[in-house]
Amino acid sequence: MIDIIKSQIPDWPEWATELLITMSGLLVVTYLISKLVTPPDEEEEEAKDAKSKMKIHEQHEKLHGEYNVFRRKYLTVYLIIMLADWMQGTHMYTLYLSYNVNISALFLTGFLSGAIFAPFLGSAVDKFGRKRSCIVYCVLEIIINILEHYSDFTTLIIGRILGGISTNLLFSAFESWMTTQHRYLGFPESWLQTTYSEMSIGNGTMAILAGIVAQLLEDKFGHIGPFQGAVALTALALVLILGWEENYGEAKEGDHESSSLYNQFKEGWKATLEDSKIWRIGLTQALSEGAMYTFVFMWVPTLLDMNPPGGVPTGCVFSSLMIAITMGGMMFPVANSIVLKILSKFTKNHSASSELTASLIYILASICMSIPAACLSTATSTGNCFTKILISFVIVEFSVGLFNPVAGTLRSKYVPDNLQGGILNIFRLPLNAVVVAGTYATDVLPTSQVYMIVSACFMGAGLLQATMIVDASKKGGVMNGKKND
Repeated sequence: MIDIIKSQIPDWPEWATELLITMSGLLVVTYLISKLVTPPDEEEEEAKDAKSKMKIHEQHEKLHGEYNVFRRKYLTVYLIIMLADWMQGTHMYTLYLSYNVNISALFLTGFLSGAIFAPFLGSAVDKFGRKRSCIVYCVLEIIINILEHYSDFTTLIIGRILGGISTNLLFSAFESWMTTQHRYLGFPESWLQTTYSEMSIGNGTMAILAGIVAQLLEDKFGHIGPFQGAVALTALALVLILGWEENYGEAKEGDHESSSLYNQFKEGWKATLEDSKIWRIGLTQALSEGAMYTFVFMWVPTLLDMNPPGGVPTGCVFSSLMIAITMGGMMFPVANSIVLKILSKFTKNHSASSELTASLIYILASICMSIPAACLSTATSTGNCFTKILISFVIVEFSVGLFNPVAGTLRSKYVPDNLQGGILNIFRLPLNAVVVAGTYATDVLPTSQVYMIVSACFMGAGLLQATMIVDASKKGGVMNGKKND
């Protein structure tokens, strides 16, 4: 059977073909496990007698049907915009290379733009509306991808500046709209985990699909093809967003009309600096995602430098790593359920399960990144080292698939609804700083030392997250903009 499958796959090195086949098989197994191990809903567990169970079951089914409609409406848009985003990311480097421009300057401009606009942009999201901000994101992305058609360096710089703005909107406006609307419609908090898990699964799936679609568009239209496809997808998302309801950053209905942009900005910073749980969540995100983005910059040159047999088919390896992310998203509910069972043996208070799960995931990622750090500094056998490093890369991407939904769950738990846009963008300040520092480190430090730094960042995120376990057990988080005391 394996020989038949191999015969249908392009002429890749044997190790790469086996990696992709193995990951595809594991994806099927993971899917089956995730369907078999599904935690029961708390609402139905709480009912004692048959009559109460029946009534609660009917109410639950009706609410769940409404939730499914809402979730599909949001996820459809989310998956479209992530597909468009991945299609750009997979071919941006080759496009700029064909233009013969300063690629590092363009990428650095995008990061700096994101850092400069982050402190103010989130407050605007809360003040003027999350739906409107999502629409602005789509318009900006269409403009940016049109600008990519021109090889003029100044035009491309303008595109990267706008890209810094749109990236901040992508990672704040959409999530803020979803969590606030989820609560406005009265859905249980525990169902947010389902949405975040499916976002992680969908993100990995769109990344796999983006590599294929982008390659087909490039073959037909040249290097600019994927960006033309992104324009069409973003326009589709824009049309779908028009059907969303608007929501704002407001403690009480109508507050957005009287609250000034300056007040939103001030309150966001005040809440972040005064509440240690909020800034710890932000710093945890900066360390973990900063480490992740640094790893993304490094995995291709690391494997190429090791010169494995037959070379490195980056597309094949990329797809395998994205499968790992998808698997992580599928396994998050299972992992969280296991942590809950462990906690139940020691305490009846399960409010710290997400914090404990997140801490364990970050520590796992740290251990994975210590493997290439150790191998590249001491290895004498390149082949043995290559296998170990490749496996560590797969596991760290699996960890990424796990910590994406748990990080989203924790942000929704601790960040007040009325300040979500502003605070989520404040989080991106230290994140951009870590990414810039990590990118710079790849140019001035040995590869093994950079991986050690990445490992330390993940470990720091894990330990910082662990400090919140006791707090969560005592007080809980923030729900609907109010502290759960």
